Amino acid sequence: MVKSKAKSSSKARKQQSLESLTPINPNAAGIDLGADSHWVSVPADRDEPNVREFSCYTPDLYALADWLEQCQVATVVMESTGVYWIPVFQILETRGFEVLLVNSHHVKTVPGRKSDVLDCQWLQQLHSYGLLAASFRPQDEICVLRSYIRHRDNLIRTAPNSCSKNAKSFDPNESSTTSSQSVTLPGKQVSFSACPWLLLIGSACQTTLSKPLLPPCI
Repeated sequence: MVKSKAKSSSKARKQQSLESLTPINPNAAGIDLGADSHWVSVPADRDEPNVREFSCYTPDLYALADWLEQCQVATVVMESTGVYWIPVFQILETRGFEVLLVNSHHVKTVPGRKSDVLDCQWLQQLHSYGLLAASFRPQDEICVLRSYIRHRDNLIRTAPNSCSKNAKSFDPNESSTTSSQSVTLPGKQVSFSACPWLLLIGSACQTTLSKPLLPPCI
C-alpha cells in the first residue's frame, strides 16, 4: 500500500513538472502514423476539435497539409513507423513545414504521460516542449542519388541470374520449357528454341530483314 502511494505521488510530480515547462515550439503538431489512417493533433486553441483522423490516400494527405496550414502549424513531428511516414514526410516537406522524424524508443522513455492521452497528442506535447530529437535524414538530392546507387547495386547483383535465364531460354536442350521452331531469313533458315515472345520477334524480323537496308545505287 505504501509502495503504490509512493508510485502515484512520483507520477503526479512528473506530470506537474512536465506541465510547468515553457513551450519552445508553440506551433507544433504531432502525427500518429498508421496503415489505414493517421491521427493528427494541433494545439488546443487552434481548432475544435484539435485532433483529427485522415486516411492514407494522397488527397487525404493534401487535406491534412491544408488543415495544418489553416491551424498555423510550423513544425510537425512523427514517429518512424515502417514506411508509412515517407509520403506524409514528403508532402509536408514540400509544403514548407519543418518535419521531424523521431525514434519511437525515445518517445517511450520520456516519463509523465497520462493514460487518457492519444499518441498524437503526446507527440505534440513533447515536441512543443522541445523534448524530442530528430533522426538524421539526408537532403532530397542525396536521397535521389542514394536511390540510383541502390538500383545500380541491385542490377549488378542480379545480372548473373538474368544472363543465366537468357542463356537457358536459347538453349536447344531445354525442351521442357521451350519449343523449337524455325524462321526463314534471307539466305538461310534460323532455328529458334526460345519462348513464344522470341518466336514473335523472329517472325516480325523475317519481313524486316528481307528488305534492303540501303536504297540501290543509281
